[in-house]
Amino acid sequence: MYIKRYTIAALLWIGFVGWYVYAYVTQKSMSIDLFGIPMPSLSIALWVIIPTFILYLASVAHMTIYSIIGSFRLRKYDKDYEKLINAMIDAYLGKENRNYTYKTQRYNLLGTLLQNSKIYPLGELTGKINNEKIEKVLQAIQDIKNGEVVDLKPYNLPSDNELVIQNERNRYKKGQISAENILANCTKYDDRLCKEVYADYVKTAPLSSIEKYKTFLTKESLYSILSRINADENILKISNEELIELLKKINLTKEDYIEISSILSKGSMIPEQRIKLFERLSEENEEAMDAYLYTLYDLEMIAPANAILDNSQPNEYENFKAYRALKECGQNFSIEMFL
Repeated sequence: MYIKRYTIAALLWIGFVGWYVYAYVTQKSMSIDLFGIPMPSLSIALWVIIPTFILYLASVAHMTIYSIIGSFRLRKYDKDYEKLINAMIDAYLGKENRNYTYKTQRYNLLGTLLQNSKIYPLGELTGKINNEKIEKVLQAIQDIKNGEVVDLKPYNLPSDNELVIQNERNRYKKGQISAENILANCTKYDDRLCKEVYADYVKTAPLSSIEKYKTFLTKESLYSILSRINADENILKISNEELIELLKKINLTKEDYIEISSILSKGSMIPEQRIKLFERLSEENEEAMDAYLYTLYDLEMIAPANAILDNSQPNEYENFKAYRALKECGQNFSIEMFL
């Protein structure tokens, strides 16, 4: 664009100089030798124009070369800018691998900082960013946060990506995909989502289905299962053997076993079954002994509980021994206070 303007101006100037020399200086002709070679006789005005025109060609060549060099530099900046936009999009999407190579020093600095950072959009940014690609990603993130389902396939995100997990959770909540479908094809989904769905699934599922997907059992889902035993709604009938097999799927602490017994006490499990359950558990795992003692005292089975305490070491089960001592003194306290 500028070379075109320069060419027009230069030609006008060359033409003006030639006309001025021919019209006001001289109209004579002359011949010169160039490196020993005699040149044809030409008008002096033309001899003035020729070197000026050669200078014009040289200047145009100079400007063209540096324009090409500048365009290559600008292309590097344009490519690096596009890479930086993509890196920013990857950061918003929570991608772990964001390895971009930048050819310009300034963008390399920004890219390195961005590559080692996490970015979260704060507030509503859609409509404020003058970039269609970023706008599209920000809108998708906002929609997912609002509980909508978004097509994330173009971004090739892994199943353990937080946006993918939330998006699939939104699909499940909207009924676009069933719990059975997720649990049956859990290799396609993140394990955390499968456990969340399973915790919801066991609230109404039959025992056969609960056992089928018991690999996703958590404490939360276990407590939901226990609350259904002999309940008024969504009743679940389960034997001690089947329940013990479920309990073996997760690591339970002393406090967890007590919590299990507490849940069963609030439900409708037959006292005899509950006692046998924790007797069996205490025989297989020392961590369940406190829960067994709690169960016995909670069901007023004083004699077998006292027998266990009598056969224990002096520094064992001190809380239950304190409860027994107060009870023998006629003080009635809730066993819950000694847990």
